Amino acid sequence: MQQSTLDSSGPWWKYGHVWMVFAGPAIVVVAGFITLYLAVTRPDPVITEDYYRKSVENNKALETDANAASLAPALQARNHAQTGVASTTKDISKR
Repeated sequence: MQQSTLDSSGPWWKYGHVWMVFAGPAIVVVAGFITLYLAVTRPDPVITEDYYRKSVENNKALETDANAASLAPALQARNHAQTGVASTTKDISKR
């Protein structure tokens, strides 16, 4: 009689492919716990109560002529990309 190959096989933990199958889910579980730890220990920052006033002040500061001159190349490129016609510096200063 011939012995079956199943009788001569070793225990399951001695095969590398079994550990490869277990490694994927095990890594995901560990990453989930790390994510949970980070979420619990580092809360989201609270928005200040006067965030709207601060944003209005920032927008007013950006509308000044001094800032418009520094934004001129960006405005020219944006207008050129939208219309296909490059605007001049005079057109930007009128805004």
